[in-house]
Amino acid sequence: MRSEKVMAGMSGGVDSSVCAALLIDGGYSVAGATLDLYGESDGISTEAAEAAKVCEKLGIPHYVFEMREEFAGTVIDNFINEYINGATPNPCIICNRKIKFGKMLDQAKNTGYSKIATGHYAVIKKSASGRYLLSKAADRSKDQTYVLYSLTQEQLSSVIFPLGGLAKAQVREIAESKGFSNAHKPDSQDICFVPDGDYAAFIEKYTGKISAPGEFTDINGCLIGKHNGLIRYTVGQRKGLGISLGKPAYVVTKDTDSNRVVLGDENLLFYRRVLVKDVNFIPFDRLESDMRVTAKLRYRHTEQPARIFPDENGVIVEFDEPQRAPSPGQSAVFYDGDTVIGGGIIVKGT
Repeated sequence: MRSEKVMAGMSGGVDSSVCAALLIDGGYSVAGATLDLYGESDGISTEAAEAAKVCEKLGIPHYVFEMREEFAGTVIDNFINEYINGATPNPCIICNRKIKFGKMLDQAKNTGYSKIATGHYAVIKKSASGRYLLSKAADRSKDQTYVLYSLTQEQLSSVIFPLGGLAKAQVREIAESKGFSNAHKPDSQDICFVPDGDYAAFIEKYTGKISAPGEFTDINGCLIGKHNGLIRYTVGQRKGLGISLGKPAYVVTKDTDSNRVVLGDENLLFYRRVLVKDVNFIPFDRLESDMRVTAKLRYRHTEQPARIFPDENGVIVEFDEPQRAPSPGQSAVFYDGDTVIGGGIIVKGT
């Protein structure tokens, strides 16, 4: 029997509940922890209340860590600034590295727990050289390695992913067998602090500033209409432009200096080469020479064959075939088979 103390991050959902149960079955000394990150109420959140019920059923302690200030300053402010500066950020990635596997890990260790565990679908392995590796989950449809690529060696060494080898259907079966009321609770699909998906409305309410209207232009700078604020548009967007040109038009670029949204034909969205910054590698510290990989440019993007090259500003990803709409602010993640090589933030297609 293991006696190692592990703190399980618990959101009130089925995945994190089963995560805690499997740790107990594995002989760990377990506590549950819910991060209070965002919400209108100053009282206990619905998520924390659900997690507390599960912990009571499992007979383990439950902690609530208040991290609203850290979350706002680290995740929400970054999200807003990136949008205002024309990018399309993925807040889950920065939250994972700095909050869930950063601040939460610190809190766990300060409370006497040596490791944390979460209900993410991913696998951690240790190489022959002692390096920690991140690999895809058994259930490819639920694999979450894309949003975990930025984890450091220190973080990976202190994390357990009990669901990595399971299918989602198996997780729900385990939840049923344990008598969890959330066994069939739907998965959350939205950013936690923008549950309705209206990013522009959230940003305007949070900042108290309305995104200024501006011009739609073509790639030659010719005026073709008026837009309703830069933050309402993303690269590759076609629907919701509020303009009729007699043919399909897509957001090609956004110019924050002139407050212009450039529209054009879909063929203008395709690039073979993508510049990536703030790169984190997992099997090694830095890329010394070019490497053959598969890469994806957003969470639901199908991996594509590519080669990555070291660059003074980060990494160049060169795809075998042009890829549609690499969006600044999103992440490019690189794989070698099932193993995550690393990833970084997209600067632009070149």
